[in-house]
Amino acid sequence: MKALVTGGGGFLGGVIVRMLRERGDQVRSFSRGAYPELEKLGVEQAQGDLTDSAALLKAAAGCDIIFHVAAKAGIWGGYDEFYQANVIGTENVLAACRAHGIGKLVYTSSPSVVFDGSDVEGGDESLPYPAHFEAHYPETKALAEQVVLAANGPELATVSLRPHLIWGPGDNHLVPRIIAKGKSGRLRRIGNRPCLVDTVYVDNAARAHLLAADRLTPDSPLAGKAYFISNNEPVPLWEIVNRILGAAGVAPVSGTISPQLAYTLGIVCETAWKLFNLSGEPPMTRFVAKELGTAHWFDISAARRDLGYEPEVSLDEGLRRLKEWLEQ
Repeated sequence: MKALVTGGGGFLGGVIVRMLRERGDQVRSFSRGAYPELEKLGVEQAQGDLTDSAALLKAAAGCDIIFHVAAKAGIWGGYDEFYQANVIGTENVLAACRAHGIGKLVYTSSPSVVFDGSDVEGGDESLPYPAHFEAHYPETKALAEQVVLAANGPELATVSLRPHLIWGPGDNHLVPRIIAKGKSGRLRRIGNRPCLVDTVYVDNAARAHLLAADRLTPDSPLAGKAYFISNNEPVPLWEIVNRILGAAGVAPVSGTISPQLAYTLGIVCETAWKLFNLSGEPPMTRFVAKELGTAHWFDISAARRDLGYEPEVSLDEGLRRLKEWLEQ
């Protein structure tokens, strides 16, 4: 098949592109920049922004499927920035599918679209969208996911995947943030509960996308549905944080603050950043305080049943590969 991958130059998108090329598929990447590593893989590159409907329309021409991976992620920023990239951008992708008669769309969502700030232990796809979000990213991703699933029909089959906390070699978001904060001595455990959290190694997340693409048809069980994707190895949150720090040769987290104090600090920091128009991200936000102080792991039975998904790279093996990559 010929696939368009939005965000093909990014962390997850790049691995999806590599896997598609390894099995002989034609790939076109749509990103804001040009990437030499994609050129080496024989990937056609189209440059543009998700909000540029004309650029997306041009990039999608001649494709059989779109993997919509690109998004504006992060814990801080103006609502309109997130809405334009995540909601309007997704609507533009859907419009390109319809204009060119593209019959398949695999959308990369996030488990945060159902996170209401409380513990999620073994939650499945029946979890509802919350009435309130603590950050713009999960809110706009939830809106986009609903648009994608509502678009499913005889002419366009859609599916949404929710990979949880993707990490691995090449990570430009989660792992670097953990390491930077660990080195600065600014990381603190939030609470003393052993909250279990599951994550997903990047190759497992990418493979789930290919599995979904191969099984997606208008009459398939996965059409119009969302699926949680993880390594299915929940461990205490601060254990995985400390193991990532250990892979980088950084000392483990030792200090602790209460969940109540962390949430209060989040309110104070957010207020100060907005009031004084401070640059960069606040050191704490309400969303981060809730994320780091609660359990969140998910039942992947549906992905196993409908996608044939099994995490092939274990947590231990992934950490070994991460350590090797960091050392290089």
